[in-house]
Amino acid sequence: MFSNFISYIEQGIRWFVEHFDGPLWNATIVTLLGVGLFFTITTGFVQLRLFPHSIREMWFGRASQGDSLSPFQAFATGLASRVGVGNISGVATAIALGGPGAVFWMWVTALIGMSSAFAESSLAQLFKIKDAKGSFRGGPAYYISQGVGSKLLAIAFALALIFTFGFAFNAVQSNSIVEATRNAWDWDAHYVGLLLVLLTSFIIFGGIKRIGRFSARIVPMMALCYLILALIILGMHYDKVPSIIYLIIRSAFDFSAMAGGIFGAVLSKAMLLGIKRGLFSNEAGMGSAPNIAATSDVKHPVSQGLIQMLGVFVDTILVCSCTAIIILLSDNYGSECLKSISLTQKALQYHIGEFGVHFLAFILLLFAFSSIIGNYAYAESNMRFIKNNPIVVNLFRLLVLFFVYFGAVNSGGIVWAFADTVMAIMAMLNLIALLILSPIVWILLRDYYRQTKQGVEPVFNIMEHPKLLKLRLDPRLWNRIREHK
Repeated sequence: MFSNFISYIEQGIRWFVEHFDGPLWNATIVTLLGVGLFFTITTGFVQLRLFPHSIREMWFGRASQGDSLSPFQAFATGLASRVGVGNISGVATAIALGGPGAVFWMWVTALIGMSSAFAESSLAQLFKIKDAKGSFRGGPAYYISQGVGSKLLAIAFALALIFTFGFAFNAVQSNSIVEATRNAWDWDAHYVGLLLVLLTSFIIFGGIKRIGRFSARIVPMMALCYLILALIILGMHYDKVPSIIYLIIRSAFDFSAMAGGIFGAVLSKAMLLGIKRGLFSNEAGMGSAPNIAATSDVKHPVSQGLIQMLGVFVDTILVCSCTAIIILLSDNYGSECLKSISLTQKALQYHIGEFGVHFLAFILLLFAFSSIIGNYAYAESNMRFIKNNPIVVNLFRLLVLFFVYFGAVNSGGIVWAFADTVMAIMAMLNLIALLILSPIVWILLRDYYRQTKQGVEPVFNIMEHPKLLKLRLDPRLWNRIREHK
């Protein structure tokens, strides 16, 4: 009975992907890169100019106020969702299907997207609200509703995010965990799925504060372990790294293998796969990280925008690059039978022996599980935006647990395709809103930059900006923050 229900869900997803994936991504690619370039230019290359400030804001943002997440906890929770399967399985998939050049386009997507990530998280801070429990909530659904002034568009985005992060992305995470543990320890998919459901239920029924504490402890540790191993491997083959980087750049402009769809004549498979997997990994401009960015207590909206911008850099330029070089230094990346996490595991086995297979299975278990709870945190915030009712929220949690199990027992192809399609819908809605609200981003950035030039800690006082007082936001939040100066 239950297996038949899962089969019906799979058939529905296949129909949805076949009819909507191509047209959606044709529009998303142009919009994603266009909006990223727009904010890069209009903010004066904020991702380069204020990059040192992003490190400082993250480092000195470790103290929390009351029940709110600290800026660092918000950064770690956002990184929990970013750093995971996309960095290990997603990179391998991009290389297997698009070649080494796909990595270059992941870099491009990240570097351009850092400005979009800055804009969306700064807006999320400005338009955040305080709920009855005294905690902050916010994100694209809130700045679309209050800033753009469209409740309908805000609900559409919230639904898109719920399907993307609450359902599709969590299915991808559990699917990758199953593949990794099957390769390493021959674990049964059904048992792994049930175990993930139990562990996930413990975290998500514990509330957003527990998610923040868990991420702040686990994410830095697991990312550090993975990066240390990657650096050891790179050190063992340091003489070959320049040639690998040259291979990535040279292959990026190889148009012998073209993508399909309307842009098939101008986009190579490397470009298409690099952009898709880059967006899945770093989520820049997608509208996900702002949901956590809004929950922290900072003195200026731009502070959290810079912190989340740094998360994009860490995710793609550091972690994804390490995975890519590990794979390309091995002799397995050209094998047609190796894709996804299996390719990364084989690469580690090539470098450090059988230990690499087991190590990656364990580290991916931590990566993917932290991503599941980070994804859930995004989805819960948007579910509460639509209907903040305990019964509705608990029913939503049960659906999340179902898709965790669904991803564990289904093929990777359909799970990844479902994630790509709903991700494109979500990104399009958010990017349109960012363009509409871009003048507000410029006001916030000018205010922050003016204060840093004066040598004082930036503190946002909304009373100094009469234009923003006309918006539907709570000015008392920023008056309160002003008092902490």
